[in-house]
Amino acid sequence: MKNVKQILDQKGREVWTIDPDESVFEALKVMSDKEVGALVVVQSAKILGILSERDYARKVVLKGVSSRDTPVREIMVEKVVYIRPDQTAEECLALMTDKRCRHLPVVEDESLGGIVSIGDAVKAIIADREFMIEQLENYIRGG
Repeated sequence: MKNVKQILDQKGREVWTIDPDESVFEALKVMSDKEVGALVVVQSAKILGILSERDYARKVVLKGVSSRDTPVREIMVEKVVYIRPDQTAEECLALMTDKRCRHLPVVEDESLGGIVSIGDAVKAIIADREFMIEQLENYIRGG
């Protein structure tokens, strides 16, 4: 079973962040430019929250608020759910399902060490299952 460290070793540890005082519009530009669905909100190396496309849709678009005039801190999720590098992909997926989130920052020793998306977790679980099936088929064939 792959753990978060192994997922990050494959996909990379780069995390896109934004300052809480930046505009939501600027955050959207960063997400678009970097082709990501969420940014970790950081100030002075401290994680303050997370902002996703879903937050924008629900807290800006539906309320008719201007993304250019709204700071990230007004719509970010402050209660960030984290994961540790030693936790498994299945634990990630279970946590995401339970907390209804699609991105989990990876924190080790109070440092931001990466981010795992629901797609990353599902991909890792599928790869593990495919490997297991292949091993079982080889065993059955006597190979």
